[in-house]
Amino acid sequence: MTAGTSSDSYRVPTARQHFEFEIKASRFITTVARVECKLEARNFIATLNQQYADANHNCWAMVAGQPSDVGQQDQSDDGEPKGTAGMPMLYALQCSGFGNIVVVVTRYFGGVKLGAAGLVRAYSRAVSEALTQIDTDVRYVCISARINLPYSELDKFLYWLQTTRIKLTQKEFTDEVYLEADVPLQDAELLDKFIGSNRLMSLNWPNNIPGK
Repeated sequence: MTAGTSSDSYRVPTARQHFEFEIKASRFITTVARVECKLEARNFIATLNQQYADANHNCWAMVAGQPSDVGQQDQSDDGEPKGTAGMPMLYALQCSGFGNIVVVVTRYFGGVKLGAAGLVRAYSRAVSEALTQIDTDVRYVCISARINLPYSELDKFLYWLQTTRIKLTQKEFTDEVYLEADVPLQDAELLDKFIGSNRLMSLNWPNNIPGK
């Protein structure tokens, strides 16, 4: 279900998933989704706000890009005491190594106050437990490459490509074959050795693709 993370790969949710539990009659519903950017995450949050419009709180946190991209991270307490919901949720995401993820924790108040410490524990648990249960993919941090090959070498290259995580994104057939590809960092050196530097026209940062 899960895969380890490294500097050139990280885990992402496969799809929208939800989990729930109760603490002192308060119902907590955790909804997790895969997103590509902050805007997509905010649109998802808006959808959940409509779906659970009768809830007391729809707190959320996001790491909407690569785990190291702090510009794609954000959080909200949505009316809970400051620092008791959004920040604990975001911290759980940061510690998990997940990326391209948004989490909304919906709370229906059960009449018993949990206190600040209790809220921190509850919202942290809502995210941490969900992350141990969700189905995931691996996403590779990639560079973009442009390659040119003679037609006589194309079949050999395409056969070799099946042994890698490199994903072709564009093909152009003229006097030679021109290819564009997303190349995981760990495969960049292999690509250079296989085709030769004279065939590797460019390697550009940054990009990422789902695991193959």
